[in-house]
Amino acid sequence: MNKKQIVVSAAVVVIMGYLYWLPVKGLVKPKDDKNSKPAMATSAGAAKPAANVTVDMVSAPAKAAIGDALAAKINDLEAQLKKASDADAPALQTQLAKHWDDVNQPAPAAFYYQAVARKENKVQDWINAGNRFNDAYKLTQDTLFQPAFVNNAAEAFQNALKLQPESLEGKTGLGIAYVNGASGPMQGIALLLEVVKKDPNNWNANLNLGMFAMKSGQYEKAVGRFKTLLAQKQELEPTFYLAESYKQLGMKKEAIDAYQKCKEMMPDPVFSQRIDGYIKELNN
Repeated sequence: MNKKQIVVSAAVVVIMGYLYWLPVKGLVKPKDDKNSKPAMATSAGAAKPAANVTVDMVSAPAKAAIGDALAAKINDLEAQLKKASDADAPALQTQLAKHWDDVNQPAPAAFYYQAVARKENKVQDWINAGNRFNDAYKLTQDTLFQPAFVNNAAEAFQNALKLQPESLEGKTGLGIAYVNGASGPMQGIALLLEVVKKDPNNWNANLNLGMFAMKSGQYEKAVGRFKTLLAQKQELEPTFYLAESYKQLGMKKEAIDAYQKCKEMMPDPVFSQRIDGYIKELNN
């Protein structure tokens, strides 16, 4: 499988995975209170890194997905890492993380960025690790891996915010991790709302607020979030979620138009067949 096919497959997994979401209990927009600020990185919302999922566990299935040639490059770097000194290890771990990034495999990349961050304690390394763990959570249905990804994402963004407390990327990532973990959805939503208040066009915060609005059945709010994104850039993921939100609101014409745009953006036969099914249902 080449790199383009891997990216297409990952995109299909993400947008179709939404169909398996369950409503998040307590996922309701917090009341506006100018005198209150969302708590951040408190003991109540903190999550300890999971110790039962390792980079080897997530690398094995990822290697099967990328093919023999690319896997051989990864194996070579892993062999070098096993022999490397503590001083040389971070450079090799960074190389491994970037190789996994190149083939859109966030789970193993996340663990390597995390290893570097724990040694060097730099903001960008923590943010890189957290973003990949959040992406890995989004791409998997494995119930063993999901809690580990969420917990590690929370740890990474908490550490990033200790170093750079006003980082919007850090707050966005932590908010996503809190909601995904279902241990502090209100706290997570509050963080995301804080981000869009300071940066109304923030892509990641708006996308996730829209997705979380869908989860809680607030489809009108979801439409607003996705339209904000599509006014900036035409991308598959918000277009698909916009179509789904329109469908749930009974806005058939708007839903069909958005679904048609999805087909144009994603020339994948399996995906197109599923979209054609949605359109047929709306036309009946």
